[in-house]
This record gives sequence, C-alpha cells and structure tokens, in this order.
Amino acid sequence: MLFEVWAPRARRVELVLAGRARPLRARGRGWWEVEAPAGDGDPYGFRLDGGPLLPDPRSRRQPAGVDGPSAVYDHGRYPWRHPWPGRPLPGAVLYELHVGTYTRDGTLDAAADHLGEPAELGVTHVQLMPLSPFPGVHGWGYDGVGPWAVHEPYGGPEALKRFVDTAHGHGLGVVLDVVHNHLGPHGNHLPAFGPYFTDGRQTPWGAAVNLDGPGSDEVRAYFAGSALSWLRDYRLDGLRLDAVHALHDTRATHFLAELSAQVDALSAELGRPLFLIAESDLNDPRTTTPRASGGLGVHAQWNDDLHHALHATLTGESTGYYADFAADPARALAKTLTGGFFHDGTYSSFRARPHGAPLDRAAVPAYRLLSYAQTHDQIGNRAQGDRLAAKLPPGRLACAAALVLLGPYTPMLFMGEEWGARTPWQYFTDHTDPELAEAVRRGRRREFAAHGWAAEEIPDPQDPATRTRSCLDRTERTRSPHAALLSWHHRLIALRRTHPAFTDPDLTRLRVDVTPGPVVRLGRGDVEVAVNLGPEAVHLETAATLIENWGVPERPAGSGTLTLPPNSVAVLRRTS
Repeated sequence: MLFEVWAPRARRVELVLAGRARPLRARGRGWWEVEAPAGDGDPYGFRLDGGPLLPDPRSRRQPAGVDGPSAVYDHGRYPWRHPWPGRPLPGAVLYELHVGTYTRDGTLDAAADHLGEPAELGVTHVQLMPLSPFPGVHGWGYDGVGPWAVHEPYGGPEALKRFVDTAHGHGLGVVLDVVHNHLGPHGNHLPAFGPYFTDGRQTPWGAAVNLDGPGSDEVRAYFAGSALSWLRDYRLDGLRLDAVHALHDTRATHFLAELSAQVDALSAELGRPLFLIAESDLNDPRTTTPRASGGLGVHAQWNDDLHHALHATLTGESTGYYADFAADPARALAKTLTGGFFHDGTYSSFRARPHGAPLDRAAVPAYRLLSYAQTHDQIGNRAQGDRLAAKLPPGRLACAAALVLLGPYTPMLFMGEEWGARTPWQYFTDHTDPELAEAVRRGRRREFAAHGWAAEEIPDPQDPATRTRSCLDRTERTRSPHAALLSWHHRLIALRRTHPAFTDPDLTRLRVDVTPGPVVRLGRGDVEVAVNLGPEAVHLETAATLIENWGVPERPAGSGTLTLPPNSVAVLRRTS
C-alpha cells in the first residue's frame, strides 16, 4: 500500500505503521512516499523531523479522535445495496439534519432508522451537518478537522455509507455540509505539515486557509480532493459549502470556480447529477453564475435575505440584521420573493454600508436560491436556541411553510420543523481542552450580554444537558397541534410535486402581490397561494377553485368571495 504525505518544510519524514517506523522518500514538490504492507484498520501516523506522531492530513478514519493515530480504511470494501442514479437539484426539497440530535442515540445508524419519515414527507434530499472529526462526542461539527474522515462517535466511515445506502433505498439523495474556510482549532495539525493557513488574513474562527499564497496549489488540491471524495466514495449527491465568503482568494481562477469545474467533471464521469450549494454572506450573483459567463459556477446558494424578511414579518423582531427587513415587511417580502436578494446594492444599516448586487431574474433559474424559515444557524445562534414554534401559533407556522414550500425557490426544512417541534436547538460543544471550553463559554455569554441577556440565561455549551435538550422529541408528531402541522407539510410538498407551476424555474413568470398586513399572493401558471399574515380577515374576489387550505372557511355556493382569516392560507387553481 502506498503511503504519501505533503510536507514541504520537513527534512525527514517517517511512517509509523502498527508500531513500526519506516522512512519515506522525497519524490519532489514537497511530497514524500513509501510502500508498506497494511490491512484495513491498521493504525498509522507520520513523524516529521523526529517530532511527535501526527495523524495523516488525508486520514480516512480517526478511531481514537482528532489527536490519535489514523487508521487504514479501504473505500472499496463496502457492499452497496442500492444502485443510485442520483437526484438533481431542480425540483428538490431539502431537509437539514444534525446527526447528534436527530435521535437521542446521536449516531448515523440511529438516524438511518428514521429516514422513512422525511421520505414519507416528500423530501428529496437530507442535508447532513458536518461529519468531520471534532473534539469530544457531541457538537455542531463546524470545529472539525480531518476533512476526509467521519466523526467516530457518529459511527465512522462505514456508518455513513450505511446511512447513504439506506437513504438511497428510500429514494432520498444525501447532501453533506463541509467546512473549507477554517479547521479546528483543537486537533488541527495541518500547520505542522505545510503552509495550509496564512497569517495575513483572519476569519471569525481563526487563520484563513491559504488559497492564494506560496504552496496554495497543494492546499486547493487538498480541499478539492476532500470534496470529490465525499461525492465519489460515499455516493453523496451534493455538498453545502460553509461560509464561502471567508474563502479569501485573489488568484485569477477562484477556488470555487475550480471546485465547481471538478465537480461537474466528476458528475459527467459518474453519470449522475452532483451539485454544490454555497452559504454566502455576499449577496453576489456571481456565486451561481455559470463559469462560461464569468461566474463561479456554484449550483445554488442559501438566501438569508428571504429568511430575514419572513422572520421579521412572522415575529416582529427588529434588532440586528432584522432592522432593515422589519421597517417595511410587506416590501421586504415582495422584493425577496421576486428578486431573491433584499440587499442588492442597497444600504444595509447592520453593515453601515451598501451591500449586495441584483440578480438577473431572466437569467437565474429560481432553484439556484434556497429558501427556508428556519436553519441550524438561525435557531442555534439565538441566545436560547428557540424555534419559531416556541412563540408563534400553529397558523403562523402554516403560513411560513406555505411561502417556503410553494414559493419560487428550492425549499429547505430544519429537522422537526415539519411538525412544529418545540424542543430548542441550542449551541453545544464537548471540548476536551479545558481552556478552550472555558473560552467558548465566556465568549458565548459575553456576546449575548451585549443584547441584555444575563449569564445564567445562556445555556452552557459544555453542559451535556444542553445537547440533550436539543434532541428531537418524536412523541410530538402524534399530538396536537403538531400532527396537524405535519399533515399540512405533507400536503404542501405533495402540491409542489404534482403541480409543475410550483417548480417553474423562470422568475419572470412569477406573480407577487404583497399588500399591508401583510397579505401575500404568489402566483405562477394556473396556481396561486394567498397568505394572510395580518391581524384582520381579508376578502378576496376570485373564481378559482380552492384546492388546499389552512384555516379558510368554506365559501357559500356560487360566491366569488373567499375569506382569509388571520394566519390562514389558501391554495387556488384556475380551472379554465
């Protein structure tokens, strides 16, 4: 078996395999290699210039955690049960899922046992939050290291393959959230091997990845190779790229353009659709503009502006980045539903500067933007991790679901949202470094103290009870009012699937009317969604047939007037 590692600064590199040391030979451009007999599961690591044993930067398995030795893992050994042609992004409904809280067991195998639920709901893809190894047992996963491996407490690489195989058996695609903008900090041994990071730029989470300095060719290849491995070796359908605005890159070809080209090439090679979804804070249309037209070629991006407009309308919150959206909720909703970005070159009071650029509605297919009422970020980064269901009545949740699931963009739900879960989803960690654990605890309390929260009101991220509180309670699914909301989500997704107008990618054919209240009327083709988010009943003059509704009374025979009470939804279809 060939063992190789990039260590351009080392003068001597040793492989320590199953307790035996072997020297590696230099092969040029900073790479070292050696052939050695090895079997699946054998522990190994590298020693640079006589230093401590370090895990392989490209480790496929870390059975003893982020600081332990790597283990040999053969990707070819798994007996895949379900052939998979893939599921493309157009027409998709995504379901964001955190393995550690989807069940109390918090493992991939336990999560796989419940994949029938999103499949029955009508979801097309489950989107897993990061799986790379991180310190301890439980955490969000955004402080992971070893981007080629799977967190061992979740079950390791074999468990991920069983999860994906089971998902495919249910007809579900699988998307994975990956973090390329930073690693660690705990367990990040890459700086010992080479210039993976740059001191010249910082991200909110530490030193920026070196994508454009000396040695950056190998750093780019490292992260691109990891991405392709997830798609090829684990048969994933797509990747969500975390915080791409923190990928600092001044080279002529941006890393994202390079990565999207390689993913498209792999898709052609495998004969199944693959896609990338960017999380970007830039409101930059170039992110999803095709490479041939000068863009980065990423296939879709999250649209936080629609979330903010919807959240401000639903809750009345007006602090922080919600301020601009809450000033005129009807306008904010109308603008984000028709053009994607609210800040498209307009002034952002939160940033104290203009922000974003406009999308070309005629050129951008609607599915390239993701819409959502809740995500892990928008719930978990609140002081107490409270979901919308903690404060809003079921009718208001039903309105939000209709605008997301029957709106123009690719919809995404956060686990439990479909039944109005009231369990919080809080920020939790399991750092094994006491100093880091205390720094995170203090930082969290300091952040929210600035917004008037007392320290005792902020859940301790290191307390195991914080994670436990965040686990879903599936007994809610059969209780009132959760069962009604679950049924409503079933019906909305079925409508999206059976009426082609709901997945029409052409934004220029979208009809949107938002009046004060607000009352939202969203139409495409022969269908229309009318949502009353205001405090008073409204009366619509329409001859269209009511095909689905939440809280709308049956109109008298022969009447062309439809009454929409507060927090109600009518889905209408013209019959001629």
